[in-house]
This record gives sequence, C-alpha cells and structure tokens, in this order.
Amino acid sequence: MRSIAWGAAASLALVATAVPALADDHTSQVSVLHGVPGLTVDVWVNGEAFLPGFEPGTLTDPQALPAGTYDIEVFAAGADPETEDPAISAEGLEVPGGANLTLAAHLDAEGTPMLSAFVNDVSMLEAGQTRLTVRHAAAAPAVDVLAGGSPVIEGLENPDEAVLELDAGSVEAAVAAAGTTDPVIGPATLDLPEGVNTIVYAWGSLEDDTLDLAVQSIDGLHGEPAGVPSGEGGLVDGGVQAWMLVLAMAGAAGAVVAGRRLVQNAA
Repeated sequence: MRSIAWGAAASLALVATAVPALADDHTSQVSVLHGVPGLTVDVWVNGEAFLPGFEPGTLTDPQALPAGTYDIEVFAAGADPETEDPAISAEGLEVPGGANLTLAAHLDAEGTPMLSAFVNDVSMLEAGQTRLTVRHAAAAPAVDVLAGGSPVIEGLENPDEAVLELDAGSVEAAVAAAGTTDPVIGPATLDLPEGVNTIVYAWGSLEDDTLDLAVQSIDGLHGEPAGVPSGEGGLVDGGVQAWMLVLAMAGAAGAVVAGRRLVQNAA
C-alpha cells in the first residue's frame, strides 16, 4: 500500500474565488472521487461516525452542501477512535457556497497523493450538442484521448482537463500514452447524450497496473443550469462526510488557482 504523508487540512475558502456562482450562493453541489489506490479510511464529522470504509474507485452522488464550517477526523479503516489517534484532524473547515464541484483525491504524475477541486461546466449547450470533459488524475505521463482510434485530445497532463463540445451520439474512446495509439485504458463505448456534460476521469497508477476510468454526468444543460452529477464505478450517498474526507486528504502545502481549477497538494 502506498503511504501518505498527512498534513493539516486547509480551508477551502479559496475555492469560492475560483468558481462561478450558481443560483443559490448558500449551497454547493459537490461530488467526490476517491482515486487513490489501496487506501481505505473511516471519517468522522463533528464528532459522529459518518462514512466507514470509503474505498478507492468510489464516486459519490452529488450533495447540496450548505456553506459553513465543519470539524473532521480521519482514521485508518477499522481504527478505534476511543484509543487511537486520527491520521488527521481539522477544525473549522470552511465550505464555500454557490459552486458545482467535483473533489478528486488522486495521484499526481509521480504517484504522490493530492487533491484537485474541479469546477464542473454547467453552461448551456446548443440543440443537438453534448459536452465531453476528460480529466487526467492518474500516476502516468501525458496521454492522448482516442476516439475511433484517432487522437481527439493530445498531450493531456495530470492534473489537467480538456473539454470538447460535440454532436450527441456514441463514441468508442480510449486513453493512450501521448504520441501513441496503443490504449492503456479502454477502449470503451461512451454514450454522449444531448445536453449533458459527460466527465471522464483516468485514475490509478500505470506502474502499479491500477489504471481505471470513472464517469459522471451533468444533465439538463439544454434548459436551466441545474444538472445533477452522477457517477459510475461505485456510488455512495456520501454527503458532507464524503466531502470532508477528501478535504482531509489535502494537506496545507499550498494551493494554486489555475484557470477554473483549484489544485492542492498533500504535504
């Protein structure tokens, strides 16, 4: 199992400055991807046990989270909080409002655990159009995304994303090392419906042979911008507790706002 150096959790108040406001500035729609292979944990929120056994590959259902502050403790799975110290504890974590986010705990290109808070594009699409978002969240070099065997996204690096707007339909997609056409993930058939942002994550480790895909969808983008993300690869009704787990997995080593994404590395 790959070890993680846990640092003090940082406030997410910076996220509020990096994301566009939604209709309700008092809540955020938040989904969580656990993309760190081999790490299962229990999380406590405000002194209560909320999410035991949160496993790699899990992508939570979205939750409407109220802005506010939360106290959390994260333990190794199965640890007794009465007798053992948490791997990390944090008080007064700030939850911003007015965003549609996916928080991904994953590996960087060298295999070090990190947190990326991605802003999900919920802007409206034209009739007949669909949106495909690809996010590189794996311990792997730059990759090309192939559609029908040909590259449609080239040189995508961890932890970047690429967004395409296409005609709705189905596509056979795969992920290959940059400059090649030999898939390291896939191929897999993706259904890309009209008015939907289909978000695909490559996560895991190339060296450890744990590469995998996770998929979420934000629909309703040909109407009001109130689409709700859903995930494939293991759904859990995580709520606040799941979000707090991933916040805890980010140390306070530093934060960089890059475009529409906040990336925060573990200590």
